[in-house]
Amino acid sequence: MSAQDDIEDSSAPLIEHLAELRTRLIWAAVAFICAMLLCFLVWNPIFNFLTIPVCHALADRGQECGLYLIKLQEGFFVAVSISFLGGFVLAFPVIGYQLWRFVAPGLYKSEKNAFLPFLVASPAMFVVGAAFAYYAILPMAFSFFLGFQQGPMLPDMPGAVGTPTDAGASLAEAGILFQGSVQEYLGLTIKFILAFGLCFQLPVLLTLMGKAGLIGAKGLASMRRYAVVAILLLAAIATPPDVISQVVLFTVVYGLYEISILLVRRIEKKREADLRAQGLWVEDDDEDEPK
Repeated sequence: MSAQDDIEDSSAPLIEHLAELRTRLIWAAVAFICAMLLCFLVWNPIFNFLTIPVCHALADRGQECGLYLIKLQEGFFVAVSISFLGGFVLAFPVIGYQLWRFVAPGLYKSEKNAFLPFLVASPAMFVVGAAFAYYAILPMAFSFFLGFQQGPMLPDMPGAVGTPTDAGASLAEAGILFQGSVQEYLGLTIKFILAFGLCFQLPVLLTLMGKAGLIGAKGLASMRRYAVVAILLLAAIATPPDVISQVVLFTVVYGLYEISILLVRRIEKKREADLRAQGLWVEDDDEDEPK
């Protein structure tokens, strides 16, 4: 093993490691609390931003955008929920940096160079997934859900279920009108955003496992049929039961799976080239992989 791969000096006793961990946790907690307080001060604009998809869906039906406080304390808990979520997002760079500073002394320099890109790619892919959910999936989902309204108070929308066609039918039908709870809407929106943000972690996770030698490109390729079934189930659970949003989610997640195979294959080729250069590559008669 070369001097470049030598572990940094880390002969500190356990008590010093615990003290270091306490320091990193304190800095992370301070960053989170400060970010949470900042988000609490501006929770209203954040919530207004999160309501844009449902407001657009209601406007397309000629309805006013309005959410209601069903419980007296609901507004406060909505502000707290937004503060927690926004505080974690804002403080994540500091939290990730503190985590990196704690684990970095125990890694080889080559391991640091391999792990650091994944530490950067993970939040970036989460943001991409969250943006995809906000701008692409949420409008389709809310449009689907609002299509089940009916009654005389609704505009004459041809896509609405049970839309009255004449005055007599209007009087005979029970009205179904969306009067959403602020807390329930926020919870549903956050679930969508978190679900898609986590789905977009798939390439990061599989590539990291490939880097560690836990999986291979051939193994991932042989699991395509099972991946298709799993992604279809995910699309059925994470999206409303309309075909368009399910097809969109399936296409995106399966595309990420194929991208993961390409990234793992690239890592394997680079590893093979390095081993060949060092004269350590051994051909495997069965799978043609390094031993």
